[in-house]
Order: sequence, then C-alpha cells, then structure tokens
Amino acid sequence: MNILTANALKTRGVSAVEEGLKHEDELVISVRGQQRYVVMAIEKYNQLRELELAAAIAETRADYAAGRYTTETVAEHMQRVKRND
Repeated sequence: MNILTANALKTRGVSAVEEGLKHEDELVISVRGQQRYVVMAIEKYNQLRELELAAAIAETRADYAAGRYTTETVAEHMQRVKRND
C-alpha cells in the first residue's frame, strides 16, 4: 500500500500524488499517523462506481424475482415511511 503523509502532500502538492499513483491504483493519505483518505485516478473511481451500480441492479433484480417488493400508491408509501420514522 502506497502511503503519503499530509505534510508531504502539503509541501510537494499534486506532484507527490502523481508520483504515488505511478505504480499503484490507490494512494493513502495519512494525517498524524492515521490513514484518513484514499486518492485514485478518476478512471479507477468511475470503474468502482460502475461496479457499485451493477451490484445494486443485481440486488434489485434478485429482490424482484424473489417477490421482495411492495405495490402501493404514493399516499400509502408516505404513510408507511412516516410510521417507520
């Protein structure tokens, strides 16, 4: 895992990030010794978002196929939501 300290980021800026991402997909930013942030190329981020969406669609299709859904009017839905608050 490639780690960049917040101080190094502050002094070296984006060049430190670019260097850190040359050989790995993610770069961890540590603040006061604690891993706090992950930086990645936008292409990698977009790929992860697409995979997340594909997983959500698959879960929704499985729920529908198994009958785990409700058919109701908007008013009925709002009443159910308010009851669950």
